[in-house]
Amino acid sequence: MTLILNEDLIQSITDALQYISYYHPLDFVSAVNEAYEKEESPAAKDAMAQILINSRLCAEGKRPICQDTGIVTVFLKIGMGVNWEGDLSIADMVNEGVRRAYLLPENVLRASILSDPAGARKNTQDNTPAVIHTEIVKGNTIDVKLAAKGGGSENKAKMVMLNPSDSIVDWIEKTLPTMGAGWCPPGMLGIGVGGTAEKAAVLAKESLMEPIDIHELRERGPSNRIEELRLEIMDRVNALGIGAQGLGGLTTVLDVKIMDYPTHAASLPIAMIPNCAATRHAHFTLDGNGSAELTPPSLDEWPEISWDVGPRARKVNLDEITAADIVDWQPGETLLLTGTMLTGRDAAHKRLLSMLSDGQSLPEGVNFDNKFIYYVGPVDPVRDEVIGPAGPTTATRMDKFTDELLAKTGLIGMIGKAERGAAGIEAIKKHRAVYLMAVGGAAYLVSKAIRKSRIVAFEDLGMEAIHEFEVEEMPVTVAVDVNGTSVHQTGPAIWKAKIAEEHAIEVT
Repeated sequence: MTLILNEDLIQSITDALQYISYYHPLDFVSAVNEAYEKEESPAAKDAMAQILINSRLCAEGKRPICQDTGIVTVFLKIGMGVNWEGDLSIADMVNEGVRRAYLLPENVLRASILSDPAGARKNTQDNTPAVIHTEIVKGNTIDVKLAAKGGGSENKAKMVMLNPSDSIVDWIEKTLPTMGAGWCPPGMLGIGVGGTAEKAAVLAKESLMEPIDIHELRERGPSNRIEELRLEIMDRVNALGIGAQGLGGLTTVLDVKIMDYPTHAASLPIAMIPNCAATRHAHFTLDGNGSAELTPPSLDEWPEISWDVGPRARKVNLDEITAADIVDWQPGETLLLTGTMLTGRDAAHKRLLSMLSDGQSLPEGVNFDNKFIYYVGPVDPVRDEVIGPAGPTTATRMDKFTDELLAKTGLIGMIGKAERGAAGIEAIKKHRAVYLMAVGGAAYLVSKAIRKSRIVAFEDLGMEAIHEFEVEEMPVTVAVDVNGTSVHQTGPAIWKAKIAEEHAIEVT
């Protein structure tokens, strides 16, 4: 029998969550760098450069890779020979570990978890509770796999009940483009096959805990149908040309993971869950000899990336810009923004439009005349920071608010991540506004461009409060111009055709 202290599991959870908040798995760093080296699309290559630079900065500064520090998912395999010293439940131990990790003063992590999800949606303030999967197994140790999963990628999960004769690969190839780029590619795809509907989803999530090894698989060759599927899906998905951040390019996924389980003869449940550019997971074992020890990686493991968009970027003064100045901005063009902008996410948009509908004035300090709004929920600052990591959130969530906000204020542009949907693009075109894209997965790098920050409205919304940022040369890409042309539509189409053409030449 093995005696495990309650405190050892709690502290191990805390340490692991802090560790993964600023250390990418090295297999992920290596895979992104390999994709970066071979990428031919300038926009996608720029995006991956920012992701890699951000990754190294976070490892050095021990600050979050992404402002969305995720919902915690934990897989526990507890040996039947384990005894506990302490009277806390498994859930209580895990959640205490989460609470300590997210409130640690040296590296405060963003609290994103809301209770009463169908009602008041009130923030729990400490990112609890976690989602916990527990299995009792043979042995006398505790095996722990945990991840912090961002909402942008989690929201793109797909599930289907196929007929047994249907093609899994065909469904994935057809479905993945409908996910857009809000999951921040390049990343991994987790696929669950079989069981029941809920089992397939859990399998897909657990598969994402594994290291990237698709290149080793390709070199040795597949030895079973699951490994054949991994390679088929990888090739078919990357041939879509979606590319990093959905801008069009050679690499959309870095690996495909599949776990399966026996299923009913009439069923073929499939779940697909993507991992984003802020891939965060850890694996440790407790054997009764104290809390887990996680060895920090050497900074030498990170590639040295040189990235300077200055010579080819348009410099923009946000304090002098007018609607007339944005009409010649081109989709795919790189801008460096300097000046003041306001922030706002879902809750702030909803409250602002409610005030306007009721005939109220906007809060003092909220003036959108010739201004840009940045869709962001930043991490609180620590030490001498102006603001914590402050990367963009998924822009499509704001599509439903866009037409009314543009119509009722002097707003001329928006900044977020990934593509805009049809309603958002139509509103942008109608009001001759623009949408700019910042790189998802480069939150700490973005925060370095923010020189001043203050909350100007809705402080009660926590990370969703409206801030005023003063930025200096913040890099963004013109994603939708005043004519409604979207680089997330044109870019992938161009690169899908290029990849198909190159493949045809190789075959002949």
